[in-house]
Order: sequence, then structure tokens, then C-alpha cells
Amino acid sequence: MSEHANQDNATSARASFDRMAWAEACERYLVADHDEPLGPDDLERAANAAHLSGRDQEADALSQRAVHGYEEAGNPERAALDAWWLGMSLMQRGDMAQAGGWFARAGRLVEGLDSPVHGYLAVPMALGELFGGDATSARPKFAFALETGERFDDNDLRTLARLGLGRSSILLGDDAAGLALLDDAMVTVVAGEASPVVVGIVYCAVIEACQLIFDLRRAREWTAALSRWCDAQPELVPFRGACLIHRSEIMTFNGAWAKAMDEVVRACVYLAETHNLAVADALYQRAELCRLRGQFEEAEAFYVEASDGGREPQPGLALLRLAQGQTATAGAALRRALAEDHPPLERARLLAPYIEVLLATDDVTEAGAASEELTALAGHIACPYLDALAARASGAVALADGAAAQALNLLRSAWSTWCDLEVPYEAGRARVLIGLACRELGDEETAEMDLRAARHTFADLGAASDVARVDELLAASASAATEGASASPLTGREAEVLQLVAAGKTNRQIAEALVISEKTVARHISNIFVKISVSSRSAATGYAYQHGLA
Repeated sequence: MSEHANQDNATSARASFDRMAWAEACERYLVADHDEPLGPDDLERAANAAHLSGRDQEADALSQRAVHGYEEAGNPERAALDAWWLGMSLMQRGDMAQAGGWFARAGRLVEGLDSPVHGYLAVPMALGELFGGDATSARPKFAFALETGERFDDNDLRTLARLGLGRSSILLGDDAAGLALLDDAMVTVVAGEASPVVVGIVYCAVIEACQLIFDLRRAREWTAALSRWCDAQPELVPFRGACLIHRSEIMTFNGAWAKAMDEVVRACVYLAETHNLAVADALYQRAELCRLRGQFEEAEAFYVEASDGGREPQPGLALLRLAQGQTATAGAALRRALAEDHPPLERARLLAPYIEVLLATDDVTEAGAASEELTALAGHIACPYLDALAARASGAVALADGAAAQALNLLRSAWSTWCDLEVPYEAGRARVLIGLACRELGDEETAEMDLRAARHTFADLGAASDVARVDELLAASASAATEGASASPLTGREAEVLQLVAAGKTNRQIAEALVISEKTVARHISNIFVKISVSSRSAATGYAYQHGLA
């Protein structure tokens, strides 16, 4: 082919690259390279196009040639930067030995030079410490990277450094400073001042960080921005793996479960094909969606696969066991998980379902203790979602403890927060408990309205098991109504307490028999006296015998 024709191919490839048509650019660069070897500048672009179109092996080969090309051209700094990017790509795919080799080569190339590459080289070292749980040691390395990026006016380096500092600050408990740094990084990204690879990295990492601290508003905002960015590049393949998991999680919170499943299935396929360890996280998210939709067999299979891949299957698997009626198994799994060391927010994620399991086994005392811990955690972290979790847990405990009026205030607070955060499933679950609290207070009409509203929410979401549970509650209400005024006004637990009162048991003996506190027993007895219009244990005993409760 003539030199002119080859130049046309290279020019077309550059134009495709500038339009962010990554697959097209990659193909055109490969055609041009076949006819006449590309120079290092075009090899670098071709490698980026190959990476962004999901052709990792070709991207690696082109990057290696770019490194050699820059070395031969006497440009060690550009060679080092390409070696660093190659190392980062390999590290993200889990090829740590090869990544370390390319980082070492980048360091040798700029040895003795005053170069921004030294700042870049601090980033993977800091990331290793950060993901190893040592955010304190990671911070000065990210700070050095930021200082270097500022000195050399390097937007990519500055942005990556701010991202790392933000994540470190959050893990060290300084959410405000961390979020300010992440927002700063995002401003650079949205303004188009960073390279495409850095843009994708930052989007995914910021969304993950926001989810980590339950900042749903930010996570939702940046997920929408990521979606727009990806949609503008139909040929973009990376950031369709781990980023798809985060997008699926946000869609799950938002109630778009069908779309969330589509996203996580795509993530599973891509991550499995690329042998990425994050596939275990994708499998866990897929299991969560199946559980929520009542597809229990499928959920169990995906939880097992996630566990095989190294992902802790709790608390999702325990909640599945609870839904299956295996409360002892669920409780044992969560107790084991909570016995391990966890950061405060991760502990909160485990405590909330543990309280559900404890209440399902009528262990109100232990549930109360766990609820107090969750409330204390929420009090130290400014997070509306966590506040709502704690309020719902406290409300559920109060309801089980016979304090329906107290429960109602807490549950309405949780419901209001979840409505404000636009988390329909959690709002629906709170509405069910509100209905049960109204029923305990004798307001059956409002109880039925709340339960029907919750059922409508669950039906819209496709939460089959929750719909079935609400149907049972509504059916029980209808059955009680048909029995007429002769039906007992007592709840099931109150009937159990009255039966033991009639048997001559003391409050302590009743507490031991029902595995609840004496305070709870006293409250139940007080409620019983009010409901059956008596003022003594002997009168209550007479009522029990008259109504077949003893």
C-alpha cells in the first residue's frame, strides 16, 4: 500500500479516536499498523482505543510497543507513563506480578528525573495499602501524588490523587473531607478535563464510595452522570463490569429491579469472560435481586457461587434463610459475621438484618441490645439512610415489646426518610410495620390502609414474597373481622402471657418461659388489663378461663 493510503488510514483512526468511537478507532489503527508500523504516539492511542473497546490483550501488546517506541525515540518519561498505565490495567485485572514488573520498569525509566511519573508510581502503592485496610499509610502517598500533579499541572494525576485521598478520608471516618475531595475529582471529570480511562475509573470509584457511606443522593446523581457518559460512547466496554454492579445496586435502591437485573447479568458475563475477581460481587448482587423477587432457589445458587469466589455471602444469605423459615441458621450466620472485626458502616449492614432475625425468634431482649448499638452507630455518622435503618429497628423492637405507640412514631420517621430518599422497597417494609402498630392500637381501618399501600408498592417492584406476606396479614385481618365482637382483643403474644398468668406464673417465670424481659412481661400484662377491662391478675385469670385461654 502506498504511503499516502497508509496516512489516510492513520488519519481516519485518529479522527475515530477523537470522536470516542473506540472500536472503530482500534480497527483503523490496526489496519494502518499492518501496512506500516505505527509510531509511539499512535501506538499509545491505539492501545487506549483497544482498552476502551474491551480488547485487553491487544491493548497490552500495543502498550508494550509504545513503551519500546518511546524508549527508542529517547523519551523515557512517555515510555514510563505508558509502562505505568500498562501496570495499572494489569493490576485491575488481578495480574499483580506482571503489574509490579511494569511499575518497576516505569520507575527505572525516570530514575534521576524530576517527573510526574513519580507521583503516578505512588498511586498503586497507596492503593495496595488502602485496599489492605491501612488508609493511614495510604494518605501521605496520595498526598504526594496530588502535590506532584499540582506541580506539573497534570489533571489525570491530580484527579486520581484526589480520588485516593477522598476514599482514605472516608475510611478514616472523615466523611465530610472525603466527599469534598471526591466532588472535586468529579468536577474535573464532568468538565472533560481528564482522559477517558481516568474518567471511567473516577466515576466507578466515587459511586462505590458513596454507597459505602449510604450517600444515596450522591450515588444516584453520579450514576446518572456515568450512564450519560457511557451512553455517549456505545463502543465503550470497560466500566461495564464493576461499574455495572454499582449501577445495579443504585437501581435496586431506586426500585428499578428489572433494569438492575439486566445490568448485573451483563456485569457477570463481562467479568467472567475477563476472569475478573469482581465477578463474585456481581454474583452476590444477582443473588440479592433474586431474593427480593422471591426467586429463592436461584438466589441460593448465586450466593453459593459468590462465596466460592471469595465474597462474604452475608447478610443476604441469612435473610434468604429467614424468608425460608430457617431462623436458627440465619441467626448463627449473622452472629458469626458480627463476631468478626468490621468498620462501623459494615457492622451496621449486618446489625439491621440480625435484629430482624432475633425478632422472628421472639428474642426481644437481644434484639433491643442490637438495636441500641445500631442507633449509637447512626448517632456518630451523619447519614439519613442509616438513621432510617436505626429508627425502623427500634420501632420493630418496640412493637414486639408491646409499646405500639412508641413504635409508630419511630416507624413513621423511618418511612418518611425512605420516601424522601426514594427507596420504595424499604419504605414499603416500614409501612407494613406501621400497619401492624396501628392494628395493635386497635385502629384496624388505618392498619388495613397501610398494609394495602405496602402491598401495592411490593407488587409494583415485583417483590413476590413480600406481596404474599401482606396478603396473609390482610387475610388474617378479614378473618378476625368476620368472627365478630366475640373474638379476643389480645394479640398472640398477649394471649400467651395471659395463659401463663392464669397458670399462676410470676413475671420472672413468664419472662423465662417466653425468653423475654420482665419489663416486657409487665408491659404485656398492662396492655392485657386495658384490653379486657380488668385491674388484677385474679380478674385476668377469670377472663382467661371464660374465654378458653387457660
